[in-house]
Amino acid sequence: MMLRMEVTMLFSLLLLICFLSTAQLQPNAKNEVISHLRQTESQAADAVNLSDNQQTCAQDINAVLREMSASLAGLKVGMEYLQRDNEAKTKELDLIKQQYQEQVTKVRRLEQQNQAQIEELISVKARTNNTENQVKVLKREREVKQVAFSASLLASGSGHTGPFNTQTPLVFRHVVANIGNAYNPNTGFFIAPVRGAYHFEFHLYGGGHASHPTGAVLVRNGNPIFIAYEHQASYSVNPSNGATLLLETGDVVFLRQWQNSRIFDDGNHYTTFSGHLLFTV
Repeated sequence: MMLRMEVTMLFSLLLLICFLSTAQLQPNAKNEVISHLRQTESQAADAVNLSDNQQTCAQDINAVLREMSASLAGLKVGMEYLQRDNEAKTKELDLIKQQYQEQVTKVRRLEQQNQAQIEELISVKARTNNTENQVKVLKREREVKQVAFSASLLASGSGHTGPFNTQTPLVFRHVVANIGNAYNPNTGFFIAPVRGAYHFEFHLYGGGHASHPTGAVLVRNGNPIFIAYEHQASYSVNPSNGATLLLETGDVVFLRQWQNSRIFDDGNHYTTFSGHLLFTV
């Protein structure tokens, strides 16, 4: 407002000076002076208006600046709050991450312990299976080592067997013991279940006869080993023999009646065949 008053006074002074100067001018120039003065006054008024506009603009700018300052201050406060909140969130995330890593480590430790327990169980199971297999082997060996049999010729009745034109296998049908089931009462064959030393004995009985002796031979895999033989015209005869043989698994041992011989048996079981395993080899 003070600036406007100063500008008005300045233009009034200039008008006064111009008026005094024109008192000495010719009448034709008077109009030019007046026109010039009006123009000058108009310019002064425009300058005053310009000053007013500049002053208003400056006030608007100051207001805008104040608003911007206030906004910037608010933004700064907001940014500081967001920064503090972000730092808090970051710490929280770091804590969660740390807890997660601890849980992962714990899970991995548990997995390792579980794997170790599984391996231990597998090892225990393997040892158990091995022990069971050893027990089975020992049981089989024990069963195999328990081999023995004894049988007589006739299962029932009485009478002579033979004579035959050729050597004929004897089948001892009355079995009193057959531990290990190595002897077959249907064929008369003993089959070795394991490699080892076996002992066999056989006893024969017959009545004296002028044409027919009493005799039989111990055979292994078709080959004669020992013979029991006796021949007399009267009275009874009782030849016998025995042998210890090294047999392989599957070897066959049996008695073969001698050709043209007679062998007697009845309920007293005179004629017998026996054998057993001494030890494995």
